[in-house]
Amino acid sequence: MPDIRLHIEDSGGDGRPVVLIHGWPLSAESWDEQTDALVAAGYRVVSYDRRGFGRSEQPETGYDYDTLAADLDTVLTDLDLEDVTLVGFSMGGGEVARYVSAYGQDRVRSVVFAAAVPPFLLQSDDNPDGPLTDEARLQMRGGLEQDRDAFFDDFTTGFFSTAEGLQVTEEQRQQALALAKQSSQAAALGAMDAWATTDFRDDLGAISVPTLVIHGDGDQTVPFEGSGRRTHAAIDGSELHVVEGAPHGLNVSHAEEFNRALLGFLAE
Repeated sequence: MPDIRLHIEDSGGDGRPVVLIHGWPLSAESWDEQTDALVAAGYRVVSYDRRGFGRSEQPETGYDYDTLAADLDTVLTDLDLEDVTLVGFSMGGGEVARYVSAYGQDRVRSVVFAAAVPPFLLQSDDNPDGPLTDEARLQMRGGLEQDRDAFFDDFTTGFFSTAEGLQVTEEQRQQALALAKQSSQAAALGAMDAWATTDFRDDLGAISVPTLVIHGDGDQTVPFEGSGRRTHAAIDGSELHVVEGAPHGLNVSHAEEFNRALLGFLAE
């Protein structure tokens, strides 16, 4: 794997490490509401910008989940993190699943899937419960190719909306929009292809550590019934926390409940 410079935020300290893996197309800054709460509770918080996003280097390639999981492994190895809780939001849940499948659980204490894309978004004959049709996938990809700014404006609105409308302030949405625009186009397209089409069903079978699935029941980006509920069913003994009335970006819109559920799980 080529050397890629990843921007890493590390709170330091002697607390148990919690590694936060952000969603598409944002950066580690999208975890600000969680970082403060986790540090205050005594945890060592590590977050990083995925390659191609935020402040990390922006190569033209490497946006498949095998490479992204290798990047996560590099972060854990370089920082020599043990007894880690991996928290994957949306696309980041794919890195969690693929990392455990590929690298094992020796460094891992527990995992969290937050509004996450597993087990498999793309609908097909083999995956009839997938919530994303190929037509919708191609339409999204075309929109991003044709008018990036308009696409991100629309996407961040849906990201924080339920059927009842926008669930955050316009300032919060604009903050997410600014993060999205930091991504390279190669990264945005490559990572979209990855989260839309990668099958994590076998990866989930490798997980045996304590697992929390947290999801909003109003998520219009990664609908709960086709993702979080299925992940919960696939992992024996996993805990499920459904946040009522929450959109996809529930770690911002419902930060207090999200943090309470996460801290409660970490304390177990």
